[in-house]
This record gives sequence, structure tokens and C-alpha cells, in this order.
Amino acid sequence: MADRPTPFDEVQELLDRVTRQLESAARSWETTVDDRSRLDLSTERSGTSLDLADEGDAFVVTVDVPGYDTEDLEIRLTGETLTITGERERTAEREDDDEVYLRREREVSSFSRQLRLPEPVDADDVHASVTNGVLTIRLTKLGGSDAARTIEIDD
Repeated sequence: MADRPTPFDEVQELLDRVTRQLESAARSWETTVDDRSRLDLSTERSGTSLDLADEGDAFVVTVDVPGYDTEDLEIRLTGETLTITGERERTAEREDDDEVYLRREREVSSFSRQLRLPEPVDADDVHASVTNGVLTIRLTKLGGSDAARTIEIDD
């Protein structure tokens, strides 16, 4: 007597195909992570771009932050990990506002980027400033400290 197909055979074939696709995707993802800079610790891709430059005696991190005020940004240095976060909110609406929006996209916006610095930096010699929507952080190289520190942005 020949083996007759059962409904479970098709389910098993489907599960096998999904497993193969997931394994393929995982291998592809591992390759992508290996190819990506080992310095970027961010878990998700935000729309905020950054550059890390080595100027010999210091690292300079440049981050695009258009539309963010200095009060919207927070910079933390913990050991050799630099964390940059920003959050801005839409301005409060007036209660008697009679405007009718046909399209409204400007709402709460936030980002978070983590960057591992290639060498220890002097936690007491870090300077940050924002000019024309570009955040520049200068971190002088030296023995680092594992203590977390909040960095103020110069006006």
C-alpha cells in the first residue's frame, strides 16, 4: 500500500521552508553586523547620522540634529561608550485653534545612538556644541573613567 499524503505533510513542508528562510536571514544578518562598524552599539537604525573622526589627540563626533534645541539633547559618557539621545515635541496647540490639517507629520521625534570609542578619553575634557543643526562633541584622548557623566552642551 502506497503512502498517502496527509494534511500534516504540507504543514511540515511549510515549517521546513520557513526554518530554511529564517536560517538564511540569520546568516545574512550576522554578515551585515560583522561588516558594520564595530563601534556602533545602536540597536536600531535611526534617521540621525553621525561621523566619528580621529584627530590624533582627540575624537570628534559630529551628529546631524536638525530641529533639536540644546535642551532636547542629552549626551552621556560611560567608560568608552558615548550615548547621544534627543527628544523633541510638537509645540503645544492652542485650544481655540481652528486650523484644519490636511496632513500632519511633525510630531514627537526622538533618537538614541550609542558609540564605542576606540580608545579611552578624558571624561573631564569633553566639549559639545550645536551649530546650525549639527552637534559636535570633542573628546580628548587619555585614560578614561568608568563613571557615568552627563555632558553639558555649550551655547
